[in-house]
Amino acid sequence: MNNPKCAFRFRVMRYLFGFLTLLMFLPSAQAYPIDGYLLTGIRRLLYWERILDGTIKGTAPISGAQKKLEAIKLNLLNMPKGDSLSELPVPDAALQKAVGSLFPYMHESYSLTLLDITPGRPIRYAKRQEDRGFQPGSVGKLAVITGFFCELQNIFPDDFEARRDLMKNKSVRAGQWALSDEHTVPFFNPETNKLVKRTVQAGDVFTLYEWVDHMVSVSNNGAASVVWREAILMHVFKEKYPDLTEEEAEVYFSSTPKSELSDVANSVVNEPLRDLGITEDEWRLGQLFTRGGTNRIPPKGGSIGTPLGLMKWLVALERGKIIDEPSSLEIKRLLYMTDRRIRYASNASLKEAAVYFKSGSLYQCKPEEGYTCAKYMGNVNNYMNSVCIVEHQDGTIYLVALMSNVLKKNSANDHNALAGRIDKLMHG
Repeated sequence: MNNPKCAFRFRVMRYLFGFLTLLMFLPSAQAYPIDGYLLTGIRRLLYWERILDGTIKGTAPISGAQKKLEAIKLNLLNMPKGDSLSELPVPDAALQKAVGSLFPYMHESYSLTLLDITPGRPIRYAKRQEDRGFQPGSVGKLAVITGFFCELQNIFPDDFEARRDLMKNKSVRAGQWALSDEHTVPFFNPETNKLVKRTVQAGDVFTLYEWVDHMVSVSNNGAASVVWREAILMHVFKEKYPDLTEEEAEVYFSSTPKSELSDVANSVVNEPLRDLGITEDEWRLGQLFTRGGTNRIPPKGGSIGTPLGLMKWLVALERGKIIDEPSSLEIKRLLYMTDRRIRYASNASLKEAAVYFKSGSLYQCKPEEGYTCAKYMGNVNNYMNSVCIVEHQDGTIYLVALMSNVLKKNSANDHNALAGRIDKLMHG
């Protein structure tokens, strides 16, 4: 039987979602432990393995990015309290005061949640405008990966290795769903040791593991639409999905009313969040990430995220509650950064730390005298968001969900500076 926490339910979403130009993340933040190639078949990991062993000349990742598979753990397993994520701890007075002291220097929109889970000391929580809503941008891809792993469990309820085998061995073509996105993805040829990066084209074929990796590691929007598409197909075809052909999938999408497709798409990515205790107003996702995707499945209900909703997700991940324990661990591995770090994660204080990270941005421009539209500098909306798990070698571990909307300014440097100040607080 399917896990009831992942069961299909319709839920009517609030608000219509207006069109916004969606430009998300940057192309160079690779994820998943480098020694994971044999386990996953993700070919770019083999490229990094060969750099580390000297087979290929190249610059090795920083030390904080070289953690091995077996070293990645979930930090909040077997918590003594109940399973509810509807409430986080009462803010720690000292930490709350310290966090408040950071914000005379930041734009009023800056909102965050911060949770210190360092072993051997009490859990400490602090917040600022934790329920303020923002467009989540590429952080919304965490909802897609949650729905994807939920549907994998529905097909193989008691066999994670069967889920992994499907991800490793089932290949799917991009199609128009993946078009278009300016962010490149890596193509590595193990026989020639050649790595090239280019945008995804309709004829490109990757395994499910590689599509998920592209969605998270380089935040490719086309990959996100493909992963969402495959989660929908898993939901609809269930045990028939592993042998489903592209032609059969096309018949389904072509013959099903678009309103029904929107309902299914929304349920697949949003219902698992509800089952984690994350409310509709705390985090919801209402639109695929590419025009090719929205041409097939219309938007519905709008997208919103809050630092509170994102923190609930991070806590659930560390507790092994996102679908189940092996799914949570695998998602955490996929979030592990093994190459160039950006925005919040790029601060020098985190260089030696293991960082599990997702960033997202979304901006919109309108004509304005004396203003020129530029990336991440929108004058209508200019969202920049980060979720991060930081694990230092000295044992310090903390979770951060940060969201901002500062018009006409690329907030990457401010996110970086705030990361350094928060890290200093965590070591205080």
